[in-house]
Amino acid sequence: MKSEDTPFEGGPMDGRVLPVLLGITGHPPKIYRIPVPAPDGGPPTVLVYVRTPRGSGGRTGLSRGWKYVYAPEGAPSRRPRWPWSRPPAAPQAPDPDATPKGKPDDADG
Repeated sequence: MKSEDTPFEGGPMDGRVLPVLLGITGHPPKIYRIPVPAPDGGPPTVLVYVRTPRGSGGRTGLSRGWKYVYAPEGAPSRRPRWPWSRPPAAPQAPDPDATPKGKPDDADG
């Protein structure tokens, strides 16, 4: 398998460069999880890093590779983002002063 030296930014791994295995497309994984064992023997803490482009290569505009950035909130949602779907709207509280639709106001008669 092929690997690539990939830099890490932020979090406990800041400034380190690790060899990361590449997938069949030649890219490292989108999310890199690092389990860190607990000193008291409890469940391990998992550090989550997200792949981002390292930068453009100047005149050609090609990517110079990848880097991993620390995600303290954890991995992003893995839900597919379809163009026709929208996030669910938050329910709105009804206005107590508003007149219900289809019914006349008491002042009208």
